[in-house]
Amino acid sequence: MEMEGKPALLGYHMPAEWEPHSQCWIGWPERPDNWRDNAVHAQKVFADVAVAISRFEPVTVCASAAQWANARAQLPHNIRVVEMSMNDSWLRDTGPTFVVKRSASCLGEQKAKIAGIDWTFNGWGGVADGCYQDWSLDLLVARKIVGLERIPRFPQSLILEGGSIHVDGEGTCLTTEECLLNKNRNPHLNKQQIEDELKAYLGVRKVIWLPRGLFGDDDTNGHIDNMCCFVKPGAVLLSWTDDKSDPQYERSVEAFSVLSSEVDACGRKLEIIKLHVPGPLYMTDEEAASVVQNDEAKPRLAHTRLAASYVNFYIANGGIIVPQFGDPKWDDEAVRVLSPAFPSHEVVRIEGAREIVLGGGNIHCITQQQPAIS
Repeated sequence: MEMEGKPALLGYHMPAEWEPHSQCWIGWPERPDNWRDNAVHAQKVFADVAVAISRFEPVTVCASAAQWANARAQLPHNIRVVEMSMNDSWLRDTGPTFVVKRSASCLGEQKAKIAGIDWTFNGWGGVADGCYQDWSLDLLVARKIVGLERIPRFPQSLILEGGSIHVDGEGTCLTTEECLLNKNRNPHLNKQQIEDELKAYLGVRKVIWLPRGLFGDDDTNGHIDNMCCFVKPGAVLLSWTDDKSDPQYERSVEAFSVLSSEVDACGRKLEIIKLHVPGPLYMTDEEAASVVQNDEAKPRLAHTRLAASYVNFYIANGGIIVPQFGDPKWDDEAVRVLSPAFPSHEVVRIEGAREIVLGGGNIHCITQQQPAIS
């Protein structure tokens, strides 16, 4: 069912990611021009992510007709596998952004409804700047998911990906100017107009704009989910490095300065928790050679710096599913920082997450939480 009007005016808002979920949605990789060796390595890690999340909440994996049987064979039976045509497997960006509406009944009970925002997708920048030439199937993913769930859909003409926004559930949204103000997204809209749309659709009152995202995150033009996220109202994790020779240092200091000068929608000064990036890590000659290079997708070139970040984790119902990159010092440090940041959650390491970042993102990018309603 297509909804008319703007969600916030109808009482909807996007809940924080640590609020209860009814399930998690994950795509299934297969593009040989984005995933090395016909995606066999990436599929193993996607399956590991799905299994880890399924310990805490139900998981649905979306796979193409050609890959359904393969995905079904690699996943345990408690994980649902549905057939869905996609151009690639980044459900954070192509799936719906779920919003909820809570209203009191005559008996004083809180009843909730759920809907999905169907943003417009242009392959992260269109034909000239995006990651692949054809995203026609991805344009339909959000509509298919809300259809499967039989929930209302809010269509939105704004070009926006789910990885470019992060909310605290209490009225504050984080994003980056590098992405949302990029001329390859919505050149006809200015900053205030885009902010007004975020407020009207996400139900937020305050948007905090970081200038840039993670260094090397060229695929997405600096998505917030590689750079910074809320861990609770009033507290954020920020990708960080102490290495002043690393180009990431300037971006981290810049973001720290902005966050230090801001208050959230409730007037709180933000607590900033630094989460060191790994590496730096680079695509090897062997990894690049095992990706099909053609005119259909962005080339995966040897010696390209990988946009690796521990901020790109998934919050499950009681679990933190965090990427590990084979960098023992910083892999361990990430767990050390995340454990007290989420004291009521179990931190679960996903070894081999390098395979996901080789394709341009990580655990948060391949997942989409569906809020629970009661």
